[in-house]
Amino acid sequence: MGTQLENRRGLLIILSSPSGAGKSTLAKQLMAWDDTLSFSVSATTRAPRAGEVDGTDYHFLDDAAFRGLVADGKMLEHAHVFGNFYGSPEGPVREAIEAGRDVLFDIDWQGAQQIGRSALQDHVLSIFVLPPSITELRRRLISRGQDDSDVIQKRMQKSWDEISHWDGYDYVLVNDDLDATFEQLKTIVSAERLRSAQQPGLLPFVRGLQSEFEEEEQ
Repeated sequence: MGTQLENRRGLLIILSSPSGAGKSTLAKQLMAWDDTLSFSVSATTRAPRAGEVDGTDYHFLDDAAFRGLVADGKMLEHAHVFGNFYGSPEGPVREAIEAGRDVLFDIDWQGAQQIGRSALQDHVLSIFVLPPSITELRRRLISRGQDDSDVIQKRMQKSWDEISHWDGYDYVLVNDDLDATFEQLKTIVSAERLRSAQQPGLLPFVRGLQSEFEEEEQ
C-alpha cells in the first residue's frame, strides 16, 4: 500500500453547462459521493425570501458592503442580475481550500472565467458538461415540465452561447449516459486531488527522501 501524505489542499471545482445538460444532477451525485464536499454559498444584495437563512442559503449584504468586497478584490466572481448583485466571496472558499476541503461551484462560463483569473486560480478544476445533441437537450428541457414553451425557447437560444465557451475548461464531458458521465467525473476529481500543487506535504516529503538517500551514501 502506497504512502499517503497527511494533508492536501482543497479544489475549487467548477461545473458549467447549458440548462438541461445534467449539471445539477451531477453536482448532487458528487455531493452524495463525498460528503466532505460543500457548495459555495453566494453573496447577494437582494432581500432574503421566506425561510432563507443568512450564511446557509446566501450571504445577504447591502449594496455598499458588496461593492466594497468587489473593490477590495475579495469576490472571486460577481454579476448584476435583475437589479441585484450576486457573487462568491473569496474568504470562506480560501479557508476551505487551505483546510483540505473541496468547494463546488455551479456557475456559468462568465463566472468561471472570473474565478480562473482570481487569486485562487491555481486550485481551480473546471468541467463543462455537453449534451449529446441539441435535440436531446430540448427533449430534456421539455420533459422536466418546469417551464412553458417560451422559457424553453429562451433557454435553447442561450444554450449555444454557453456551449461556444467549452474550450475554456480543463475537462469536457458529453453527458450521453448519466451513470457513465458520473464515473468520469469521479475519476477526474480523484486524479486532480493528487496534483502536486494540491499536496503541500510533498516538498518536505521529497526532501526527507533526499536526506535519507544522502545518509545511506555516507
